[in-house]
Amino acid sequence: MADQFNTDDMLDMYLFENTQLLERLQEIVLEQKDEDYFDEDSINEIFRTMHTIKGSSGIMMFDDITKIAHKLEDVFFYLRESHPEKVPHVELVEHVLDVADFIMGEMEKLQNGESADGNSTKAVAAIDKFLTKIKVANGDAEPGTAAKEPEKPAEPQQFYIAPMATNASHFFKIYLTYNPEMELVNVHAYKMVYALKEIAEDLMYSPEDIISDDRACDEIKENGFKLLLQTQSTEKELRNIIKPGYDIQKVDIYECTAKEFQQGFDSVGSEIRIDLESSAEEIEEKAKKEEEEKEKQQKKPMAPGDFVIQSKEPGKAKKLAKDKPKKAEKAAFISVDVAKMDMLMDLIGELVISESVVLQNPDLKVPGLKLDNFNKAAAQMSKISTDLQNVIMSMRMVPLTNTFQKMNRIVFDVSRKLGKDIEFEMVGDTTEVDKNIIEHISDPLMHLVRNSVDHGIESKEERLAKGKPAKGKVTLSAKTESGKVWIGVQDNGQGLDRDKIMAKARKQGILDPTRPDNSYTDKEVYQFITLPGFSTNEKVTEYSGRGVGMDVVVSNLQSIGGTLEIESTPGQGSIMSLKIPLTLAIIDGIVMKVGSSAFVMETGVVKEFVSVTEDMMIEEPNGSEFVMIRGEAYPVIRLGDWYHLRDYKRKVEEGMMVILEVEGEKFCLFVDTLVGKQEIVVKPIPSYVKKVKGLSGCTQLGDGSIALILDAAAMLE
Repeated sequence: MADQFNTDDMLDMYLFENTQLLERLQEIVLEQKDEDYFDEDSINEIFRTMHTIKGSSGIMMFDDITKIAHKLEDVFFYLRESHPEKVPHVELVEHVLDVADFIMGEMEKLQNGESADGNSTKAVAAIDKFLTKIKVANGDAEPGTAAKEPEKPAEPQQFYIAPMATNASHFFKIYLTYNPEMELVNVHAYKMVYALKEIAEDLMYSPEDIISDDRACDEIKENGFKLLLQTQSTEKELRNIIKPGYDIQKVDIYECTAKEFQQGFDSVGSEIRIDLESSAEEIEEKAKKEEEEKEKQQKKPMAPGDFVIQSKEPGKAKKLAKDKPKKAEKAAFISVDVAKMDMLMDLIGELVISESVVLQNPDLKVPGLKLDNFNKAAAQMSKISTDLQNVIMSMRMVPLTNTFQKMNRIVFDVSRKLGKDIEFEMVGDTTEVDKNIIEHISDPLMHLVRNSVDHGIESKEERLAKGKPAKGKVTLSAKTESGKVWIGVQDNGQGLDRDKIMAKARKQGILDPTRPDNSYTDKEVYQFITLPGFSTNEKVTEYSGRGVGMDVVVSNLQSIGGTLEIESTPGQGSIMSLKIPLTLAIIDGIVMKVGSSAFVMETGVVKEFVSVTEDMMIEEPNGSEFVMIRGEAYPVIRLGDWYHLRDYKRKVEEGMMVILEVEGEKFCLFVDTLVGKQEIVVKPIPSYVKKVKGLSGCTQLGDGSIALILDAAAMLE
């Protein structure tokens, strides 16, 4: 049935807009889930959200989405108009989230090319029962009142509502100016008609055929969308429905008399017109001519919806009389397909590689060759290339807010099912990371948050018995540091039991039989829980106990060069820290040579370059090496020995020590030579190459050779 209007563009816009609305809806609900009631602003915003979703879904003919949105809209209409005191808040929160889940599920089906075939009957009946219950509790309905059948949404069609003017009727002339950058403005115009239909006693609009007429879109962009409205609503209530936004640039609403309403837009005084270009004499002459024209027009009958046609010189086209059009402002935001962004990022990466090839070309290293002009042009090109990278990187950066809000929802749902009272706190949720990074950390975060709620936080009775507050707390925090993003999941629960983990590890044969238990650090012990199949939970629940989850967290993090750190204090709680790169695309790196092989180290972990002598070296009996620099001993990793390379420099006087700092720990990397700093386009190591410890990727250098990107954190493990 919806095939008639359901074009790809309309569906894409429908999904994009309603996804934004539902994310905002969930944010509002979760922010106030622990309050006693929704505040007035939240009630109004939820009402408008459901009203908008109902209207757009009605246009697209997704009946079940329309029904459930309409029923929840009824609930918030009652809350907004009647201000009831007895409303079970938690139950209302659950109903709102259930509706959001249903609509989001239907939209995911549509996004995957499937039909929105979900059945909303059960959910609509539950909301209707809830609405009846709160009406009875607040004396607005008799007990036992039967719930009304869900109204069938009206078929989207051109309609005319017969005038029924009363003493309470108001008459308005409305002029909407849409953003010229918007696509399918006719659909947005129809959404406005659909929104006004419920409060209208009489409604006419121009252009009339805004759905099936292909020219309507261009006409609305050029001349705006005009409505004549008879209603019992006030102008203030009307402006709550019609608001400027990303689609509507300007809203002009003029209240007029019934007589002026019948005359369409030809009534004097119903519009404010300011002429800043003509002289006073010219304005008076125009007013006189308009008065004469008005007398002529009054001699013939006019119908609602007629608009003035202002004549111009003979032979020229006519246009609708309205204020002098202003130059349209450019849209502040546009939506772009992520695939196109990825393609652009790849092209910029290739541009960076090509730039290196040009600037490091061996032909430029001829002795005595003067390249002053070339160097100036190269410097300018490098600057533009860097600016271009910064712009595209900023376009790909997305705040963690939505991801954190999803975790808020998980805490709410799981804690309710487990019967736990848990507070959720977000810190640094505006921290921005690459969109591809966000896609990789959603699952790890979900597992960690679920573990904190299920494993970490005790029941209310257990917490009170331990002298702890009855309400548990889960804190999700984010910060950036040295090109990395740190995301922490902290709870104030019971913490990890070292003895229990050691016993389980011994049972599974993980422990080294020659090594005493007390030689294992807490950090080493806590890392056991990230191994596949490792679980200390004796009871299998819906959320944990099967030995899966934490290994998924680690594998997902490792795929993007991230790590997981676990800290815990028995009886006080645990902190799970994710350290992930800020982006996966282009980094600043130091290029180093060892023998004939090239390596790259990210500049964020490089602290210093030092030339040393043999007398500064210390070798232990087990073969470990240290170097004394300014009275401090640093562990030394000889990159040539680490990767069993040939023809590398073995004498420390001939090479260079690179001091690195990772997570507060410092060590030295011994290399042959330093090539220099360079922008590095990160490429994944091909899957057919066996995974090698200490490598996170590879890149192409200016001379066409391949350099391996080192992972300093992995070298410390």
